[in-house]
Amino acid sequence: QVQLVESGGGLVQAGGSLRLSCAASGLTFSSHAMGWFRQAPGKEREFVVAMSWNTGTTPYADSVRGRFTISRDNAKNTVYLQMNSLKPEDTAVYYCAASPRSGSSWLRSAVLYAYWGQGTQVTVSS
Repeated sequence: QVQLVESGGGLVQAGGSLRLSCAASGLTFSSHAMGWFRQAPGKEREFVVAMSWNTGTTPYADSVRGRFTISRDNAKNTVYLQMNSLKPEDTAVYYCAASPRSGSSWLRSAVLYAYWGQGTQVTVSS
């Protein structure tokens, strides 16, 4: 049974930082692409960043490029999202997702991820 468990969310002031973690189990982590998505109240889920497992490609949403960084530790079966210079518009529930698909052209497509975590709330106050 695959499980993805996010942690690290919370309340932070604008300009602050948070690091989200997503611990995976029940899958061969090193051969899964990992992605982060977010959903703000009243809005659709949107792509944030992802990392291919075989190409090293890491596409970012324009809204977070230069502020957020994805990384993974295959030894710990964990993917991280370092979020710096946070803005109130970054407030959302953040989800990690996993897929065994190879390549990178599809990484922004939420529907192509097989597994999802339960989400962690990030709130940025102004």
